[in-house]
Amino acid sequence: MTKAKRRGSGPQITLTEGAIRIAWADRRLTILPSAQLPDAEEPADFVVDLDQIVAWDAPHEGAEITIEELQVIVQAIEGEFEKLGLIVELD
Repeated sequence: MTKAKRRGSGPQITLTEGAIRIAWADRRLTILPSAQLPDAEEPADFVVDLDQIVAWDAPHEGAEITIEELQVIVQAIEGEFEKLGLIVELD
């Protein structure tokens, strides 16, 4: 398990064997991998289906993730994967 430390109030990313976990303030988000993309030049270590990221995990499941929050989450994920030399595919 790898944990990314972020300054300020941005998201904290934890990579596990089968998921990406995001902690941001008092909210949590778990992202499970999607199927590999058939036209990918090289297989990704993790594929994220952005259309599946719509709400936070319980107890905040009623709170939608805004476009602005999604952009920050995506940047944090990309940064963590890049730092570790892993490939993430965003679909």
